[in-house]
Amino acid sequence: MKKAIFWFRRDLRLEDNAGLFHALEDCDQVIPVFVFDTTILDRIEDKQDHRVTFIHDTLQELNVECHKHGSSLIVRLGDPQEVLVNLVKEHDATAVYTNRDYEPYARVRDESMEKILGDIDCEFKTYKDHIIFEPGEILKDNKEPYMVYTPFKNKWLSYFQDEMIQEFPSIDGLSKLAPLPEGPLMGLKEIGFEPSSIKPRDYNLTAEVFNEYKLNRDYPNRALGVSRISPYLRFGQVSTRQAYRRAISAGSDHFVSELIWREFFQHVLWHFPNSKRKAIKPLYDTVEWSRNKEHFKRWCEGTTGYPIVDAGMRELNATGYMHNRVRMITASFLCKHLQIDWRWGEEYFAKKLFDYEMASNVGNWQWVAGSGTDTMPYFRIFNPYTQQEKFDSEGEYITQWIPEYNTGEYPGPIVDHKEAREKTLEMYKRAVKKK
Repeated sequence: MKKAIFWFRRDLRLEDNAGLFHALEDCDQVIPVFVFDTTILDRIEDKQDHRVTFIHDTLQELNVECHKHGSSLIVRLGDPQEVLVNLVKEHDATAVYTNRDYEPYARVRDESMEKILGDIDCEFKTYKDHIIFEPGEILKDNKEPYMVYTPFKNKWLSYFQDEMIQEFPSIDGLSKLAPLPEGPLMGLKEIGFEPSSIKPRDYNLTAEVFNEYKLNRDYPNRALGVSRISPYLRFGQVSTRQAYRRAISAGSDHFVSELIWREFFQHVLWHFPNSKRKAIKPLYDTVEWSRNKEHFKRWCEGTTGYPIVDAGMRELNATGYMHNRVRMITASFLCKHLQIDWRWGEEYFAKKLFDYEMASNVGNWQWVAGSGTDTMPYFRIFNPYTQQEKFDSEGEYITQWIPEYNTGEYPGPIVDHKEAREKTLEMYKRAVKKK
């Protein structure tokens, strides 16, 4: 009898799961496992982190589904290498199956995992699951990586075939889940966390959203302009293939483009694994950023006196979510009005966003700062007043998050827009002259 472990990571679902499908196809029994990686958890300062609660809630649901098939989800806390080696020995497993993760830490961890498992005659089998094309599959004709989105997208579309988003029917093989006694999962307190009251809103991939997406996606007060799918894609409660299938079926080219943007940044991070700390365009590591902690604090709190910025930051702090257009505005304001290092903002978003994944967050922050994949030179500076007038002209979004707006309690602008813009341009010009 061939036994294997399936290691859940950023793919917390039983249906349309590539690695799980292959494990169930290949083996007589599959043992479902999730490991709370202490290397990751130890970095999280907030012990009521809403993402940890979200993951734990999802694992509870997965465990209930496993029970329906006479099995249970094994959940452990610790170093994944130690945990999996022990489980392989305990269950006489001959292979560990999982889906690939392309972040720098995951790449190093998995390379080490393959060697350690190999030393005990256990295969480590990985599969493509949360992107359609992996890094290295979409390259320029000279085999260099794309640094600009549009040509990447065009090459992506030219290579795309419908069968690439066909479902992996893993749900049909669940009778092969290993017979394991039912039992309660490890609780949040055992992991070192407390429950968070912040929950993600349900996602919406209906035809109505797809039909309205192009028209409404830039307006933060319009419900039909957002799908709320990003946290569920991040942690894998919904497969990326399903999102593509629905968007393509609905004819929503703009939604498909957003999914490709997400994939583009996965490729960029793969080719530039140090980009969380280093500018993709090295010249911009010479920018002399401000280190004004009071300005940064007011940006974090949403008290800059710029309403569209403050509304966005308050939404983020309260819900773990911020509308995409507003993310761009708030990020630009930090870098190009307060002259504060994009890395400070990236780290703050990393602590707060439900849908945080390094590739998209780092990629978008570097785009805004001009140090990444933006084709526009450094002098792209968003005017918060113009953005507010264009995308929240009636103030519905602003008043939702700033109840004291238009009262004496709301602070005046932390900096003057025109002066801040000129100061930023000079800051960047000094860096460019160092070239």
